[in-house]
Amino acid sequence: MTVTEETRLLMELFEQVEDIEEVAESLPLDDHRRKKLADVADRILAKVPPVRPVVAGALLDMTDKTVRAWANEGVLTVLSTEPRMLLDPARLHEVLHLVTDLRRAGKTRGLLDEVYRRLSDQALLDREDLARSIDQMHRGEGRVVRQAKADS
Repeated sequence: MTVTEETRLLMELFEQVEDIEEVAESLPLDDHRRKKLADVADRILAKVPPVRPVVAGALLDMTDKTVRAWANEGVLTVLSTEPRMLLDPARLHEVLHLVTDLRRAGKTRGLLDEVYRRLSDQALLDREDLARSIDQMHRGEGRVVRQAKADS
């Protein structure tokens, strides 16, 4: 299969996943259907075979060299390096969302740093302990802890 064909097929699949995600996001946070649709999107992405850097580059509108650099920095997840580098399609899909949003906002320079920051922020937000703490804060539970003022 050519790079063009592989890119087209992967883009079509990503668009289907994005349609599912869009419907899921339109539902209230406490609606069980929201999570169910998100799980369907995740299962679809889990079935996608690993992606070659050249295909990822075509999707992200980047050079193969840039994609490899992003993989080496940990922004894109490498599934294998031998006999050739292959990337995790779920992470590629996540990064594609971020890059598209950043470019829409007019950001064209420093994408690696911005994507890395957003992925780090999302990793924090995905932590269950942080979610519980934020819920407690919204309910007014807990106590406020302030650092003591230093003597002047």
